[in-house]
Amino acid sequence: MTPLLTIAAEQQSAEVTDWAARIGWVIGILLFIALVYWLMREGWKWRGTLQSDLPELPTAPDSPGEAKLTMSGRYHGSTTAGQWLDRIVAHGLGTRSRAELTLTDAGLDVVRPGAADFFVPTGALRGARLDKGIAGKVLTEGGLLVVTWAHGDRLIDSGFRSDRAAEHTEWVDTLNDMINKTEGAR
Repeated sequence: MTPLLTIAAEQQSAEVTDWAARIGWVIGILLFIALVYWLMREGWKWRGTLQSDLPELPTAPDSPGEAKLTMSGRYHGSTTAGQWLDRIVAHGLGTRSRAELTLTDAGLDVVRPGAADFFVPTGALRGARLDKGIAGKVLTEGGLLVVTWAHGDRLIDSGFRSDRAAEHTEWVDTLNDMINKTEGAR
């Protein structure tokens, strides 16, 4: 045998995959992801426990009256008024969902398929404005309709985005007019 062939015969290729190490890393990463998910879920439940003093949400009356405005869009969540990152999760208020809003003389009816519906009586409405963010959802300036309302001893901001953003201004004007008339009557 020639010396060149002897050298080639003695060489071995490196092991391509260390299966034990790879399986160990995959299992470790999956366990880490599961731990992070579990911690997030526990944090959500803890926040709900801290907000357990919030009374049950009112439901719409049997005959709320004729609709002044209606809107289809998304409900992006509720926060403590003035604190756009302090999400309220009690009673399902932290669940984002589709929403159908109806404004009547009795108040604001929020119907959410797959989540808890709620009703804000006219006397509980405190204001409406256009904003750019709520509870971790940030949009363009004026892209979000934020309704401030009183529930129990808290002021709450709830954020909505219409399928047709041009409707937001009409909603703000109508809600604020309605609130001013209600406060004037008190």
